[in-house]
Amino acid sequence: MSTALDAPDQPAVPEAFRSISTARKVKNHVATVLVSLAFLIAVVPLVWLIVSVLAKGLPAIVSIDWWTHSLSGVSPDEAKGGVYHAIIGTLIQAVIAGIFAVPIGIGAAVYLTEYGRGRLARTTSFMVDILSGVPSIVAALFIFALFISIGGLDQSGFLVGLALVLLMLPVVIRNTEEMLRLVPDELREASYALGIPKWKTILRIVLPTALSGTVTGIMLAFARVMGETAPVLVLVGYARAINFDPFNGNQASLPLLIYTELSTNPSAAGQLRIWGGALTLILIVMVFQLVASLISRFSTISK
Repeated sequence: MSTALDAPDQPAVPEAFRSISTARKVKNHVATVLVSLAFLIAVVPLVWLIVSVLAKGLPAIVSIDWWTHSLSGVSPDEAKGGVYHAIIGTLIQAVIAGIFAVPIGIGAAVYLTEYGRGRLARTTSFMVDILSGVPSIVAALFIFALFISIGGLDQSGFLVGLALVLLMLPVVIRNTEEMLRLVPDELREASYALGIPKWKTILRIVLPTALSGTVTGIMLAFARVMGETAPVLVLVGYARAINFDPFNGNQASLPLLIYTELSTNPSAAGQLRIWGGALTLILIVMVFQLVASLISRFSTISK
C-alpha cells in the first residue's frame, strides 16, 4: 500500500544520457589536446622571454649603483653607473599623464554611464573608440605639431606626458565605464528614494562601489604607457644625467635608454644596460600591478 511519504517514480533516463558514444569521447579528447596545445604555444614564448630577460638583465640590477646612480660621466663601454635617471624620468612622465588622464577619463566615463544620451554621447563614445586605436607615433606627432611646430615650445618630458595622455585616456574611460555599469541599479534607486541628489549618489555610492575595478584599470593604463617608445623618441632628447624638471631640457626614460643604447652602443656594457633596463621596466610594471591588486583586495574587504 502506497502512502504520501512514498517517493514518486523517477522518470526514465534517456539512453543518450546513460552512455557516451565513442565518437563523442574521441571528439572530447581531440578538443582537449588542441586546447592544451594552443595554451602551450602561447605560454612557451612568454616563458622564453621572461627567462631571457632575467638571465641577461639580472647581473645589471643586482648592483646597488644601478638603482642609485645615473650614467653621468660614465663612458659607453664602462660597466658602471645605473638607470636612476631613467627611472625618475619614466615616473615623472607617467605621473604627468595620470594627472590629466585619470580625472578626465573618470569624468567622461561618468558622463557616458550616468548622463550620456543622444548625439553627444554617441559621438563621445565613437571618439573614444577611435582614440583607443591610435598608434603611439600618431599621438606623438600630434603633440609635436601642436606644441613644437606651431606653439614653438622646446622638446621636454612634459610634452611626452601629454602624448601619453592620449594613449591613457581610452583605457581609463572604457575600464571605468564598465565598472560603473556593474554597479547594481538598485543602489542608485535606493539612494534616489531617500531623496539624495543624483550627483551625490554618483559621488558617494556609485564611484566608491566601483573603486576597486577602477583603480585596477588605472594601474593597467599606467603600465601600458610607461613602456611606450615613440613619444620619447619624438618629443624629448636623451640625457645621461638626472633631470627632475620635465619642462626644461632633455629627460631620460627607460624606453629611451634602451633604444639609445641599442642603436649607439654595441659594447658589452651597452648590452647589459639594454637587458637591465628591460628587466627594470618589467619590474616597475609588476609593482604597479601588485599595488592595483592590493588596493582592490583591501577595498573589497572594507566593504
